[in-house]
Amino acid sequence: MPLRYFLTGLLGLPLLVTGYLWWTLLSPFGYSPPQELAPIAAGEHRVFVYGTLRYAPLRWLVYGRSGDPEPANLPGYRREGLDIRRDDEASVEGLLLRVDAGELARLDRYERLGIRYERVELPLMDGRLAWVYRRID
Repeated sequence: MPLRYFLTGLLGLPLLVTGYLWWTLLSPFGYSPPQELAPIAAGEHRVFVYGTLRYAPLRWLVYGRSGDPEPANLPGYRREGLDIRRDDEASVEGLLLRVDAGELARLDRYERLGIRYERVELPLMDGRLAWVYRRID
C-alpha cells in the first residue's frame, strides 16, 4: 500500500508543478491586468530585477529566453524580502534585463502588475533608467 501512495505522489508532483506554472505564466485565467494600467510602449525596455528573475531558468520560463543580463545596482533602496524599501544609505544589487514589449507584458503577468506589484521607473547607479517592480502596500 505505501508504494502505491509513493508512486502516485511521484507521478502527481510533476503534474502539480506543471499545472501551477501553466496557471501562473500562460493561462488566460490566472491573471487579468487591471483596466487602469497604461499600455506598454513598443520597443526595448530596461528592467532591473533583484529577486527570482535573477535566475536564467526562471527568466526562460517567464518570457521565453534567459536574455543577456548585465550586473546593475539600484541606489537609495534596500532589499526587504520580496520588496525594496527606500533607504538613502543602501543599494540593491541585481541584473539589468533588456526586453521587448511582449516580454515586458509577460514579466508584468509574472509579477501580477497592478495586483501584487507596481512597475516604476527608477535611476540605476550608472544613471540609466529602468523599470523596477515594487510590492503594492
